[in-house]
Amino acid sequence: MNSSMIATEPLTDEQWESIGWADRQTLGDMAHAYMYAQRTADGRIALGGRGVPYRFGSRTDNDGTTQAATIEALREILVRFFPALAGLRIEHAWSGVLGVPRDWCATVTLDRSTGLGWAGGYVGSGVATANLAARTLCDLVQLDSGQGGRTELTDLPWVGHRVRKWEPEPLRWLGVQGMYAVYREADRRERTSHGTSSSRLARVADRVAGRH
Repeated sequence: MNSSMIATEPLTDEQWESIGWADRQTLGDMAHAYMYAQRTADGRIALGGRGVPYRFGSRTDNDGTTQAATIEALREILVRFFPALAGLRIEHAWSGVLGVPRDWCATVTLDRSTGLGWAGGYVGSGVATANLAARTLCDLVQLDSGQGGRTELTDLPWVGHRVRKWEPEPLRWLGVQGMYAVYREADRRERTSHGTSSSRLARVADRVAGRH
């Protein structure tokens, strides 16, 4: 899956005051196709989201160019949040690829026959999760070598968790594109209805995606 970010030109003090963003809060919209944003040290807004979420065949970006459609989609989110910044320039854009398991659940595994351990499937939340995964692997290694016993970490449900494979192409591409189209429509309906519960469309997409 692809995740992308844009960064605006630096805002003036008057622009920051006009949108009411006085401090260093980070923002998120809790949408199904969600965004996240922060104020940078040099006075820009850095905003991220899925944009174009997936390339056919799980291909990664090799030329370093973020798709124009992705930049425009993220710019529209920025303007929806802050209409007063409609004329603000987008000066930077970049993208990255993250591994997404079929059930959207991370895994920590130690293969006792080879001694190889691995962890992954953080789905974009790897800063804190990778730290916990590393400590879990350390406890598993100590347990396997007889230098330690079972701990709270070795008993976590992600230890040895098995994930089924994603569907083959073109089903995988069609599924991901369709899933995010449904999520975006669910977000649109929830914005216009002003309800507090998740859209039925989103619940259907969650079941198809395997998200819990």
